[in-house]
Amino acid sequence: MDQESSWPYWAERTNPGAEVRNFGVDRERTDQIAVRLERSVEGVDALVIQGGINDIVAGLPVGQAAANLRGMVRRGMELGLRVALAEVCPWRGHPEVTRLNELIHEIARTEEVFLLPFYGTLEDPGRPGHMRDEWCSDGNHPSVVGYRRLGELAFRVP
Repeated sequence: MDQESSWPYWAERTNPGAEVRNFGVDRERTDQIAVRLERSVEGVDALVIQGGINDIVAGLPVGQAAANLRGMVRRGMELGLRVALAEVCPWRGHPEVTRLNELIHEIARTEEVFLLPFYGTLEDPGRPGHMRDEWCSDGNHPSVVGYRRLGELAFRVP
């Protein structure tokens, strides 16, 4: 994979001294991410949790995805990590993305963790619920320009 096609690549350049490791796995749902959470956080100080689109694609209830995300937030805090939770990026105007992001906002507020505004950073104001064409590579994923926006504009070290 092109290293520039990853928001952590751009986040490191915007946040001197930060080392950002990406443990994302293509097509994983939040329940699958949760299973490997503890292996992924060995030796880190902070945790950024991003997930939920694949749950929606699989037709799973967004409430379950949100419960999985909340569980990961709580586990990260139990492990003594600073935790941030990322919004789900715009995806084809799908209404479940809006609902999941509402739940993600609620989790961030009630658990008192950073919220990373990925949705608004990539949403096309002329086409709500979609990424702007130049910020999207294939209709589903950010382009290099989109990942750069996420790393430079939306990411903050928890």
